[in-house]
Amino acid sequence: MGVVKVLAVLMGVLIIIGSTVVVVTIIKRSTDEPSGASVAVVLDEPAGTRIGGIAAISGRLAVLLQGGAGPDRIVLVDPRTGTEAGTIALAR
Repeated sequence: MGVVKVLAVLMGVLIIIGSTVVVVTIIKRSTDEPSGASVAVVLDEPAGTRIGGIAAISGRLAVLLQGGAGPDRIVLVDPRTGTEAGTIALAR
């Protein structure tokens, strides 16, 4: 009978610890601000350039730029810093 009492107390402690972890996690996630919410990206492109599409690729944003002075191109942007990570030319 002593083993059953020890196991009951142990399980009760585990339930209290688990419930505390769940409540703390919920509170922490509900109060955290989204990271990178205030990053502004300004691309230095010629007049007449328009955005044809945007896609997320490997932690970066691929922005399809069309028109302007030059061929269509894809600019890779790091969303955490707002800086250009590279350019891919599509046509000449």
